[in-house]
Amino acid sequence: MTTESTAATPPRALLWLVALGVFMQMLDSTIVNTALPAMAAGLGESPLRMQSVVIAYSLTMAMLIPASGWLADRFGTRRVFFVAIVLFTFGSLLCAQSHTLVQLAASRVVQGLGGAMLLPVGRLAVLRSVPRKDFLAAMSFVTIPGLIGPLIGPTLGGWLVEAMSWHWIFLINLPVGVVAALATLRFMPDARSAVGRFDLGGYFMLSFSMVAISLALDGLTELGTQHAGMLVLLIFGLASFVAYWLHATRSPRPLFPLGLFAVHSYRVGVLGNLFARLGSGSMPFLIPLLLQVGLGHSPMEAGMMMIPVALAGMVSKRLIVPIVRAFGYRRVLLVNTVLVGAAMASFALIGPAQPAWLRIAQLAAFGMVNSLQFTAMNTVTLRDLEGDLASGGNSLLSMVMMLSMSLGVAMASGLLAAFTSVFGAVRGAATLPAFHATFVCMGLVTAVSAWIFWQLEAKRRFPVSAPVDPL
Repeated sequence: MTTESTAATPPRALLWLVALGVFMQMLDSTIVNTALPAMAAGLGESPLRMQSVVIAYSLTMAMLIPASGWLADRFGTRRVFFVAIVLFTFGSLLCAQSHTLVQLAASRVVQGLGGAMLLPVGRLAVLRSVPRKDFLAAMSFVTIPGLIGPLIGPTLGGWLVEAMSWHWIFLINLPVGVVAALATLRFMPDARSAVGRFDLGGYFMLSFSMVAISLALDGLTELGTQHAGMLVLLIFGLASFVAYWLHATRSPRPLFPLGLFAVHSYRVGVLGNLFARLGSGSMPFLIPLLLQVGLGHSPMEAGMMMIPVALAGMVSKRLIVPIVRAFGYRRVLLVNTVLVGAAMASFALIGPAQPAWLRIAQLAAFGMVNSLQFTAMNTVTLRDLEGDLASGGNSLLSMVMMLSMSLGVAMASGLLAAFTSVFGAVRGAATLPAFHATFVCMGLVTAVSAWIFWQLEAKRRFPVSAPVDPL
């Protein structure tokens, strides 16, 4: 049974509120990458060792996303969304006050606790407050800030670092968070539903698996005796994942129903998302580092160079429907996955003598094929889910997206550290060979994942309409 204590809530005000929450989360996801070298300088760290700032946030989000829907049903959308805003804002304040890398990573965990609930709970509130016939239009309005955030985030981050300090990329969240928290108490409906028992055992097994595997991959980037401990942690993580799978086969209400994997398109799509996003998820981390550490650009210049990526991605959203109608999902994903890998590997050609126009064209080409990839993968993954499977499938996909970003950054930072050691580089232009080799490897990982999409049925049996593009 669903109840709403504020049935008269103006839908437009609710949509603006949820859009504001999405904007906060997406802006923070992109603004930080440009400021990593400045953060490293302020904290006395190497800019090539700052991956924990990104991993801590994305991994925390991946962990909490599976529980966000149950929490909203149990405690109400208003209360959970308010807590999410408060946690995100408080985490931003803690980030700005951090004096060591460990403190900053821990503060990003607090931020991630709030950020993980903003979009899922906001989407749930919109679903229960807007007539079903208007839901697609409402969600399109809400997710527009998700496209604007990557457009202005890197440039804003670069400007704040140069004009003030890296602390301000977090401090700007404070006034927005206060406004959003007050608006939540006024406009967010208190929707809730009767829920069954939460699969706490399965949740802990799956969460431990994600954390252990991510930390093990990140820890393996360090040389020395820590390797043995990281290998043990990796084994524990894999064992925990197997334990969750066995638990889900006999649990009456598992965290994610195994019936999801009986749907062929979902099974292929979610595995394709996991492996194809390993490379793509590392690019927002690698590109600003390449531009600043490898090529000597200022934070502002590096941020502006990311604009073509976001603009091309926005343009490509309009192309996916006619392209899929003409060629079908299988062929589009096979070819485009290889193109994404090739575009990533092409960054190995970047050097100080490269003309600016060619670099911009290269970034725009990557942004276009990468955006096409995300939209096509997400749509084919969720297209055939119906009834109770739709909610669980969407949550699992969102979790996989954040997990792959965390694993991708850990993998890329590990490769970068290894190649830096091989080439004997320490800083500046001498790191270029290490960056080049890392881009080639991550591009190959992405291109090889095209084999997963080859498993889709050759005949185009999926109806093509408005693309599904969850953030």
